Amino acid sequence: MSDLVTARLVLHPMTVSEAERVVAGESGTGARWAPGYPADGDVFAAKRFLRTCADTGDPQPFGNYEIRRREDGQAIGGVGFHAPADKNGSVTIGYGLIPSVRGKGYASEALRGLLKFARARGVTCVKGDADHDNIASHHVMIAAGMRPAGQDERVRYFEIAWTDTTANTDPRS
Repeated sequence: MSDLVTARLVLHPMTVSEAERVVAGESGTGARWAPGYPADGDVFAAKRFLRTCADTGDPQPFGNYEIRRREDGQAIGGVGFHAPADKNGSVTIGYGLIPSVRGKGYASEALRGLLKFARARGVTCVKGDADHDNIASHHVMIAAGMRPAGQDERVRYFEIAWTDTTANTDPRS
């Protein structure tokens, strides 16, 4: 599968061997990791991806993507789907960046790229959530076009839904 490219980022579909290296904390040949990558969330996502691959096969294109800066190719975080779309066309997403690159709009840009990709593949609804005190993540999802969709005692939920799945340059359309 091909990389997804945005203005400043490359969303690289993670392979099993790349996920194994993330879990082991070993970049391997040719990989370029920014200091602080992988973070705990990246390791957690890589483990979930590896379990999915072992249980049901590689979920690509609805798997994990390593977020890389186009300017230097360094991995700075991850974004991806928790699983392929359900019978209603809905998916759940997650994302994270290393602390040193937060606040630069990378997470919103990566999420917008993933939303555009999902919509072009027939997804009708994308869901995400963040702890109540994770205001930065709330801002990321809103900036990417998602809207608040409820909350419980622990998290606030967000989603974006489309009535038609025609690919579009702006996922908020």
